[in-house]
Amino acid sequence: METMEKIKKTNILYLLLNIFGPFAVMVLAVVLGVMLPEQVGLILSIVGFGLAVLWWSFLGRKFYDKTKARTLSALEAEGFVPNHTFNADGCTVVVDLVHGQVALLFRWNPTKAYVRPASALSNVYVDDGRGGAGFLEGSSRVSFLFTVEGMKIRVNTFTSNKRWRMDSDYILTGISKADLMAETLIAAGAQAVAK
Repeated sequence: METMEKIKKTNILYLLLNIFGPFAVMVLAVVLGVMLPEQVGLILSIVGFGLAVLWWSFLGRKFYDKTKARTLSALEAEGFVPNHTFNADGCTVVVDLVHGQVALLFRWNPTKAYVRPASALSNVYVDDGRGGAGFLEGSSRVSFLFTVEGMKIRVNTFTSNKRWRMDSDYILTGISKADLMAETLIAAGAQAVAK
């Protein structure tokens, strides 16, 4: 069940298709629209533009979610037991406490699940993002971090485009989630060592 290939956060082909695929559809629709009669060409151009906007708005995310679900189902079929799953914007961390393993799935490489023994994770900690002083003290990002195979992985439990006070419910909830995941990863590491 454990995978040995090097961890890659980004599949360049998948990333480029997500960015330029809809753009190519839009350009192709406009080019075909110029060659066809006015009314048909205009409709085709609008449809091409609409499809590109829909893809960039939410269809790309839906495709990622379905691909991720398929990848996780394949892991479960191989005997991986997903006791804890945390879905963040760029990374999904799935912990198998039974076998002491961790599976990592990345936003820009959803077809690969990297399974490692939890004991291979080091430097597991929570970053509350605290910054500023006095009444300006606060945070806009809370996350848990760990290192695996020399690569630092940051998984956000809360992000915002503004700074929140450290006693804000948003920050406290983010810290609670990050603490839970960090403790779970450490417990899974202890389980892997015990085996």
